[in-house]
Amino acid sequence: MKITRRSFLAASAAASTYSLLAQQKDSSSGSRPLGASKQREHGSALDPRLADAAAKPVLNLNGLKDPVIIESIELLRKGREHFLRVRSKDGAEGLSVDNGRADVLHPILNRLVIPYFIGKDARELEEHLFGVYRDRDNYKFQGLALWCPVALVEFAILDLLGRIAGKSIAKLLGGAIRTSVPFYVASGRRDTTPEQEIDYLKGLIEKTGAKSIKYRVGGRMSRNADASPGRTERLIPLTRKVFGDKMAIHADANSSYDAQHAIPVGRMLEDINAVYFEEPCPFDDFDATKKVTDALKIPIALGEQESSRARFQWCIRERVADIMQPDLFYYGGLIRSIRVARMAAVRDMPTTVHLSGGFGFVYSLHFAACVPNIGPWQEYKQGVETYGQWFNPPLRITDGALRVPKGPGVGIADPKEVLKGAEAVKG
Repeated sequence: MKITRRSFLAASAAASTYSLLAQQKDSSSGSRPLGASKQREHGSALDPRLADAAAKPVLNLNGLKDPVIIESIELLRKGREHFLRVRSKDGAEGLSVDNGRADVLHPILNRLVIPYFIGKDARELEEHLFGVYRDRDNYKFQGLALWCPVALVEFAILDLLGRIAGKSIAKLLGGAIRTSVPFYVASGRRDTTPEQEIDYLKGLIEKTGAKSIKYRVGGRMSRNADASPGRTERLIPLTRKVFGDKMAIHADANSSYDAQHAIPVGRMLEDINAVYFEEPCPFDDFDATKKVTDALKIPIALGEQESSRARFQWCIRERVADIMQPDLFYYGGLIRSIRVARMAAVRDMPTTVHLSGGFGFVYSLHFAACVPNIGPWQEYKQGVETYGQWFNPPLRITDGALRVPKGPGVGIADPKEVLKGAEAVKG
């Protein structure tokens, strides 16, 4: 099946309650680029529908009538894993699991983020996400350095509220509309020859049962240089030849190219009917990315490095890319990311969150469970073997998909058992 913007968005619509429609560029008729009709309608002026969509409440607070006052928040370490434990004055607890950044970000977490939340009512979490941003000039740390710690606190508070209310995080965030989430398995390597990468991808497929893959092209922020000479132009056709027409293929450039060099790579991906082309240009060069988006039929994905709601809104309004990709940690949590998805839905665009690794795929499952306008495959970087037994029933991969945890909060069956032997991280 040929994958174009139209078929990708149609597949997204089949997986959601939104009708995701897109106008495919018709090169033979000289029509305007994708999204041009919407640009004519709204021009460069602000589209108030986007702000309105983002402003609506996200949390469902039914079953949470009484205040949930936060008494303590503590960063813990066990082996190589970091956890955050939040306790209410009534003795309830919530737990979150870090994505590997706490080693360097714990001073911001402990000194700037945690103190804001002490004594606050956890039910007012949505307002607190702005409050902590504004508190003590924290906004001057705007970016991954601030929002990863905030996300870790948000996840723990959502777990706390879910356990009190007897609801999963997905239900807290508006209601679960999916119980199972198909995924693509991501390679994440550039140290391979095309042949070695094929072998590595085969191993990931055998291990996970994935029916969709993602691999890296280019050289990562490399100013148009390939990871090794000729790797990308050999790898792209080889993957389709080896894996056949039924495999869904995604490619990530990690900001490798300027627009002039990204477009030919995109054409190669169009030739193999790839699903989308992720971050072809430097992530903050919106002009270059938009040139690529307008030139190609393959959907362009962008957003994993983004930390600003206003910039996401601008990217959506101006159709800088076709798919929004906030990272649940880097962007500051589930609530903020759901607001991006709501804005994207106004412009008939899917939101397929980026996954920064580790336990994060569990948070991605909760996001995908409750957000209508997701893409047909979500990112998976492995982790069931490490974390699956924390849940009851244990998390399992079935036919290239993961089931969403059903238990209260994030779904960990016995947080106390998970935290046995953990020690506090100070400073």
